[in-house]
Amino acid sequence: MAREVYADLLLNRRVRALNGRVIGRIEEIKAEESRGAWHVSEYLIGSFVLLERLAGHPLGRSVLRFFRLRRKDGGYRVRWDQMDLSDPMKPKLTCSVDDLQLIDTQ
Repeated sequence: MAREVYADLLLNRRVRALNGRVIGRIEEIKAEESRGAWHVSEYLIGSFVLLERLAGHPLGRSVLRFFRLRRKDGGYRVRWDQMDLSDPMKPKLTCSVDDLQLIDTQ
């Protein structure tokens, strides 16, 4: 079943894991075009994504290295099917945090 949710309502929303712990905020949404329609492919969550978006790619990585941000705190790539948006104001994972792809801060 296709569902439409305004992207601007999702940005900066806290995402909760299965255990209720907040894993970060949705900082970016990636979409792909297929047959004239756009579909979300993944959500980028966490501090690295925010810093990269605000400061620019090379500078963001330098600042992260300077503050020695732990890799697990860098952020996550969450596939579209790993996110439950039944309540868009309270997005949550449909999988374990261990199943998410880490965003490389190196």
